[in-house]
Amino acid sequence: MLGLAKRVGARILLTSTSEVYGDPLEHPQTEAYWGNVNPIGVRSCYDEGKRVAETLMFDYHRQHGIEIRIARIFNTYGPRMNIDDGRVVSNFIAQAIRGEPLTVQKPGTQTRSFCYVSDMVDGLIKLMNGNNTGPINIGNPGEFTMLELAENVKELINPEVTVTMTENTPDDPRQRKPDITKAKEVLGWEPKVVLRDGLVLMEDDFRERLAVPKKA
Repeated sequence: MLGLAKRVGARILLTSTSEVYGDPLEHPQTEAYWGNVNPIGVRSCYDEGKRVAETLMFDYHRQHGIEIRIARIFNTYGPRMNIDDGRVVSNFIAQAIRGEPLTVQKPGTQTRSFCYVSDMVDGLIKLMNGNNTGPINIGNPGEFTMLELAENVKELINPEVTVTMTENTPDDPRQRKPDITKAKEVLGWEPKVVLRDGLVLMEDDFRERLAVPKKA
């Protein structure tokens, strides 16, 4: 893709990830933070793959003058997600609609920040139309534990379901929250949709595809 961008003179976007920060020792995470990643862990092919992709983007930018844009995307959710993709928001919503227990990975106190898809798209468009190469954090700085997320889904979608704890995967980051100061200053961007509103919008789409209507 970088070779193609060089050949045709295109501006190229890398949708990088908050996973480049690994299990961060800095909180919230700024773009200047280099991260804390285990290079041989079970999650490392994703983390390190994105890190090397950023390296290649900047190598082509420096050596060939390619116009690059790098967005470090934090957890994003919304309608049309794959129902069984294994991501925590889609998992919880599908489980709640099906009447299944919400499975929270231990200890449940690990945090994530959830950005609604329309806010994310708006941020990416602003990044592509602007003059800053990035990397720029694009995410919602609202921070929730996994238990808090589960309780929100339970309250909004199906108060009758239970919450159960399951074993976690190794190297799971304990905290994740973007510092979006740069996005505000450089792009004039910040998210507008709060989590509880976004979950309801996502519920309607999931119910339609799962063919489970709301109870009267």
